[in-house]
Amino acid sequence: MKNTDQPQDSEKTSIQVIERMIGLLDALAEYPDPVSLKQLSAVTGLHPSTAHRILNDMVLKRFVDRAEPGTYRLGMRLLELGNIVKSRLNVREASLDFMRALHRRTQQTVNLSVRQGDEIVYIDRSFSERSGMQVVRAIGGRAPLHLTSTGKLFLSADDAKLVRAYATRTGLAGHNKNSITDLAKLERELSLVRARGYARDNEELELGVRCMAAGIRDDSGKLIAGLSISAPADRLQEEWISDLLHTVQEISTVLGHVPPVEGDPAAR
Repeated sequence: MKNTDQPQDSEKTSIQVIERMIGLLDALAEYPDPVSLKQLSAVTGLHPSTAHRILNDMVLKRFVDRAEPGTYRLGMRLLELGNIVKSRLNVREASLDFMRALHRRTQQTVNLSVRQGDEIVYIDRSFSERSGMQVVRAIGGRAPLHLTSTGKLFLSADDAKLVRAYATRTGLAGHNKNSITDLAKLERELSLVRARGYARDNEELELGVRCMAAGIRDDSGKLIAGLSISAPADRLQEEWISDLLHTVQEISTVLGHVPPVEGDPAAR
């Protein structure tokens, strides 16, 4: 009679080795400096000989570097793979499921926009007829930075000199009576955006439509897109702001962004 346990035992051993490899990589990630075999053994609970054998295999594959005899650190192969993952990440793909979830919760239009020069471009949208609002900007449509909530996010990331240059180039042309067409007023508005961490459009682009937007950041902390909720002016609800901020944080996390620790100068 054949022994049917052997394949299962082999599979179990393979999974166990993978789990130990991941445990060692996680342990190495906790330390900024090279870590000794003794310390890794203590942290992971692995016998030193087991940890040594697995580490040697990972050194051969460049997942781990041997800094000095008996000490280890994460290897360059992980950076290479990380860069491949990063290059394949797309802000639209990363945002889509989160946008749909936010739309389901608010029942209002959710827009994803990026900056191109002096305008924002709408690259995706989640909406339904039940929102009660006609979509006024199709995907691929453009709008001036100073008239939109997402556009104000991008302007708020610019320094004062760049904002003034934008105002000179565009003349801060307005669309209606609510449009901001004065530089001093725009600068005050951008100060509010920086303080709040989100931006508003109070019928400045289209009468009867109000928006709120928050920024999506990549792993370097750079503002790369804005997510906005658009609604009929009398339906926009303040409680959506916290949901919006949480959503952009989730998308940013997918893209590798780590929020600065409170109290860190970078958080200001």
